[in-house]
Amino acid sequence: MKKIFNRAMMVLVLLSAPTLAQAEKIAVVDMQAVFEQLPQREQVSKTLKAEFGDRVAAVQNMQEELRGMLEKQQRDGALMSESQKTDMVRKMESMKSELQLKGKALDEDMRRRQGEEQNKLLVKVQQAINAIAEKESYDMVLQRGAVIYVKPTSDISNKVVEALSKG
Repeated sequence: MKKIFNRAMMVLVLLSAPTLAQAEKIAVVDMQAVFEQLPQREQVSKTLKAEFGDRVAAVQNMQEELRGMLEKQQRDGALMSESQKTDMVRKMESMKSELQLKGKALDEDMRRRQGEEQNKLLVKVQQAINAIAEKESYDMVLQRGAVIYVKPTSDISNKVVEALSKG
């Protein structure tokens, strides 16, 4: 008896599912496309370059200096005394360690700041999506990657970009 009841309920759910889906107004947003088209992205990039420009230049200068020392060692190694070779190797190892530390710290700081800025943009994108969804009476907004097929008219990605470009 229980099996018959469960099967009957399943049939009712399957028959009513298309009706329920038609009753809801659903939109889709391609978040990757939205982020790629945001005009604020360029401003964030400029801000980060300005913020980290000096540190990047310092790391690049250290790389050049280390490269120069390596070339000098290869070029003049045969003419150097053992103590000069030892001093050169020690300097290069010290510089290499310092370069690795500074490079790693720079990468971590840049990644952290970029994440902070992306989160700020994400909040703005979410607010724009919510405003559009309420204005156009959407019941649900899904990410494009979660949907296999969607009508092009249900994709509101361009509307989100336009809203963020204006605001």
